[in-house]
Amino acid sequence: MSKPSPFLALYLREQNRLLQLIRRIVGDRSTAEDLAQDTFLRLWDRELGDGDRSLLFRTAQNLALDHLRARQVRSRHAREQAEDEGDGLDLQQQAEAHQELEHLLRRLQGLPRRCQQVFLLSRLDGLSYASIAERLGVSLSTVEKDIIRVLQHCQRTED
Repeated sequence: MSKPSPFLALYLREQNRLLQLIRRIVGDRSTAEDLAQDTFLRLWDRELGDGDRSLLFRTAQNLALDHLRARQVRSRHAREQAEDEGDGLDLQQQAEAHQELEHLLRRLQGLPRRCQQVFLLSRLDGLSYASIAERLGVSLSTVEKDIIRVLQHCQRTED
């Protein structure tokens, strides 16, 4: 059964403005496109039409703000982790570790948000795949596929 056309028409009509809003919040076109798609998918099952423009924009704004908060938490966590691990390292080693971490985070930016989250929960937080699946409400198979996708992406984007 397909979605009634009023929602699709609303989304298509507002898509450019939606992307502009999200991009202003997150500062990245690729992430804005991903979040706009997430907005569409989040509202897909609802009975929405032309009168629900504000809900469309509010949902997009909330997803963008959630993305920023998650990015800040990951960044703070990565810094704290680097500081904790850096206690026994000299300044040169700390700088190199920080640079490697920043490089990894930049490479992850091209991936969907869930893939990034799965990878960071696994590698930085040390959670098992089963714990990640439970935490994110996805299947174990999905977590495994996301990890594979991240690793393949990192191999393809090596400098």
